[in-house]
Amino acid sequence: MPAYIYLALAIVFEVVATSAMKACDGFTKLVPTLIVVVGYVVSFYFFSIVLRTMPVGVAYAIWGGLGVVLVTLIGVFLYGQTPDLPAILGMGLIMSGVCVINYFSKTIVH
Repeated sequence: MPAYIYLALAIVFEVVATSAMKACDGFTKLVPTLIVVVGYVVSFYFFSIVLRTMPVGVAYAIWGGLGVVLVTLIGVFLYGQTPDLPAILGMGLIMSGVCVINYFSKTIVH
């Protein structure tokens, strides 16, 4: 399976785990806590597979950048949190950086 598919899976599981962390209320609620733990374990497993073929800095930049944007969107729709203009602009810059890495960097495997 290509590295990008594993990276997408790592991002999805990390976003689910991070989003569930708010619901676990300091690890006092069992089901959200289990989602957090399982989500991070699975995410790190897939990320470790990605690192077999992709440089760690590039993989982490993509993982972190997309994770920030996706968690923010979940915060908007699930928790009613509204990012302000500087947050939106910052996330736009993050996404621009991810695009530059993906389209122009020669350090990643295509």
